Amino acid sequence: MKTKSIALILLVMLMVTAGCTKTEKKITVASKPHTEQYILAEIISQLIENKTDIKVERKLGIGGGTSNIHPAMLKGDIDIYPEYTGTAWLFVLKEEPGKSKEPMYDALKKAYSEKFHIKWLGRYGFNNTYTLALPEKTAVDNNINTFSELASVSSQYVFGAEYDFFERDDGYNGLAKTYGFNFKDTKEMDIGLKYVAIASKKVDVINAFSTDGLLLKEKLKVLKDDRNYFPAYEAATLIREEALKKYPELDKLLGQLTGKISDEKMIKMNYAVEIEKKDPALVAKEFLREEGMI
Repeated sequence: MKTKSIALILLVMLMVTAGCTKTEKKITVASKPHTEQYILAEIISQLIENKTDIKVERKLGIGGGTSNIHPAMLKGDIDIYPEYTGTAWLFVLKEEPGKSKEPMYDALKKAYSEKFHIKWLGRYGFNNTYTLALPEKTAVDNNINTFSELASVSSQYVFGAEYDFFERDDGYNGLAKTYGFNFKDTKEMDIGLKYVAIASKKVDVINAFSTDGLLLKEKLKVLKDDRNYFPAYEAATLIREEALKKYPELDKLLGQLTGKISDEKMIKMNYAVEIEKKDPALVAKEFLREEGMI
């Protein structure tokens, strides 16, 4: 009887030990330290958590952005994060600007797989690139929809942008040369004051990122870069190929985000966090529910 009890105890201990040593299914999702990235990383994380048994470790708001996240991906410390085509092309691969969207994306996918063993899982649908914006009423009253149309009447308007935009080779000087801008005046200002300046009519036109939440708040019209001066910054999910081999179900799952987030949807989500002060996690959950993904 005593022998049977000991055997039973040993069996239970063996089962407990086996359970403790079972490998936990886990993946690490990261983001850069700005609103849009927090939202996108939460969308990715919550989709994984709701549709798989994989535990998500979040490393959100990493300082330095791509400069620190990309090396961490190569080391295996991070498995997934949202990135932009223009950043990957210019900053990581150090290629020259000027390549159009589709050739750039095809080249990125090939280079990232061959050099870094990282896969691009599909673009979300929005392009967070530089743009020019002015009040909707001004745009409608004067039939201004494109950079070229603005250039033809630019002498009537004052342009405002952050200091850096006037100094960069790919900033104001190149833009003005390409389109023939000849503004009545230009004003350099702190990046955080551009929207204040246009709201108070100290400037008439500003440069902006095309998914800024403040575009919605200030009722600004985003103009079309009809000569494609600025490179595309289309957002997409990046994942380590090693992680994808471990969890192949993530390919199809995260691929569902392809083409699901338009410029307008991203602007509204950024607005919800930046202006309405909603939690990025809540905004992400609302998006996934509206899209029928969770």
